[in-house]
Amino acid sequence: MKVLKIWKLLYFKIILVGIFFTNASYSQTDDTNDLASWNTIAIKYKLNKKWSFGLEEQLRLKSNVSEIDNYFTQLNAEYEIFNNFELGGGLRYVRKNDNQGNVQGYENHFRFNIDASYKHKINDFSLKYRLRYQNKNELGVSNSEGDYANQHIRFKTAVGYNIKKWKLDPKFSAELFHHFEEGEDSEFDKYRLTLGTSYEFKKNGKIDVFYRIEKELNETTPETTNIIGLKYTYTFKNK
Repeated sequence: MKVLKIWKLLYFKIILVGIFFTNASYSQTDDTNDLASWNTIAIKYKLNKKWSFGLEEQLRLKSNVSEIDNYFTQLNAEYEIFNNFELGGGLRYVRKNDNQGNVQGYENHFRFNIDASYKHKINDFSLKYRLRYQNKNELGVSNSEGDYANQHIRFKTAVGYNIKKWKLDPKFSAELFHHFEEGEDSEFDKYRLTLGTSYEFKKNGKIDVFYRIEKELNETTPETTNIIGLKYTYTFKNK
């Protein structure tokens, strides 16, 4: 347990320090802004106390919610190794709308991720920490054509607060992305800050809504994206 406490503190500090210093280094540059929308429908199946699986469809809009950015299908799986500590993974097939440059159109991408997460409670606060490795590649384009796996290590900390006799409990999370790719420098390239809540129906699933700020780092003209998200999840259990 002492090891977990040390890891949690270190993990949280990495995110805060990384966001502060990388953002401060580029705070004087001009940036561009966009408004995006992420909309998701998901199904979650709890096989038993250890295993759970998920399937989701998501549509993302960009350019002030006027154009399709991408849409994807994703499969997830999670396994609880011991109390509150989970390993997970996901597979994602993405149709990305490339509407810039000489060659435009929809591209096919494949992404997979591997996660390790831990959650716990302190009085009315619930905390969760997640470490994710992510690998994304465009399908049908080889390394000789200049396509290399876009890889990230992602550090995320989330906190929720239980308000008594109130169903819309607030949630906040901070996530830092570290990018590495063949032929490019390894560096922190963006972060996300998210504020949201959820409403759980007795028999008809759960709705999550959130507002998210995503900001690029280490760019001459970094882009800041304001994201409004809506997600509906229906969960059923093995009887």
